[in-house]
Amino acid sequence: MTGLSSRTRTRKLHRPRTAAPPTSIRPAPVELYDTTQLALEKAIEGSSARQQAIAENLANVDTPGYQRVDVDFHTTLRDAMASGRDGLAGAAFTPQRDATAQVRPDGSSVDADVEAAAQARNGLEYEALVQISKARNDILESAMGTR
Repeated sequence: MTGLSSRTRTRKLHRPRTAAPPTSIRPAPVELYDTTQLALEKAIEGSSARQQAIAENLANVDTPGYQRVDVDFHTTLRDAMASGRDGLAGAAFTPQRDATAQVRPDGSSVDADVEAAAQARNGLEYEALVQISKARNDILESAMGTR
């Protein structure tokens, strides 16, 4: 060696470490549930509200003067989605009297056959929405390694 002590050689071989990057810089949090998932949840909520309205109509099929109600959650959902995430989060589904329904001589506007068909159609739509939402959740769980 060139006359340097082993202690001096060690100092020259090891460079001082640089400071770690500041910890105050953190990435923005990632939302697990995006607008699509929120829309699916709201669609399920709207379909459920519609199913309740249909059930009330069927329960009152023989009630004189009862006026049919319906929940037009498709239009409410479309309008809410056009307003963005905040509009979607605040979407509410309320039953409205159906002014287009034919009124019977006893004053009721409920037709059991129409309601049964609407119930079947809405039930299928509800099931499809739930299956899509479940598939999306399964994908998230798989990506997180919890499945």
